[in-house]
Amino acid sequence: MHKKTIDFDDYLKTQLKNVKFKKEYQKHGKQLEISYQILQLRKRAGISQIELANKIGTTQSNVARFETGNQNFTTEMLVKIATALKKDLKVEFV
Repeated sequence: MHKKTIDFDDYLKTQLKNVKFKKEYQKHGKQLEISYQILQLRKRAGISQIELANKIGTTQSNVARFETGNQNFTTEMLVKIATALKKDLKVEFV
């Protein structure tokens, strides 16, 4: 028996119809999106949390907090992470 894969974007659209969920998502959702991107980019780069921590001048526990959304990001730290992962950082207001 195969479990059906859930598309995150579809799931999120459904959940955002719930007013309480939407309020909490608006409060924390962008940070979680950034956290998930950092995790995915690190994994694609094939480096450990310790390796990323060494590249950006922090500890493995801070990287773990970044990746779980339990740490706020400064612009400076995001630039360090982007550089370490060989990516450009783009922040925009839409």
